[in-house]
Amino acid sequence: MTTTVFSLIQSKYAEDSQTTQYRVSSPQNQTVRAVIDTFTATNTSSAAATFACNLVNDNDAAGSGNLVLPARQIQPGETYLCPELLGQVLEDGAFISTLASAAGSIVIRASGREITT
Repeated sequence: MTTTVFSLIQSKYAEDSQTTQYRVSSPQNQTVRAVIDTFTATNTSSAAATFACNLVNDNDAAGSGNLVLPARQIQPGETYLCPELLGQVLEDGAFISTLASAAGSIVIRASGREITT
């Protein structure tokens, strides 16, 4: 078993359409799981904006059945630490999908671990 710690999502603006930000991908003949250790969403704009996040299983699509962080209003200059996402485990093929109410308003970043067996 190997554990690799790294940025699951480098700092970037969340899109204003549902967008895959990170997907667990296993090398051939191995299984990978990812654990989210930190996830932040910072509103850099001058107006309140909302941010939502889905944790989606392989062969599924983002929707109400996998919504983990419903649209959360974030005030200008506020950083939300996303406690709903911390410690969540993503199996092989699963992915993180996000949605911001306005493009260029919410900067996201996630760090975590990939565990390979």
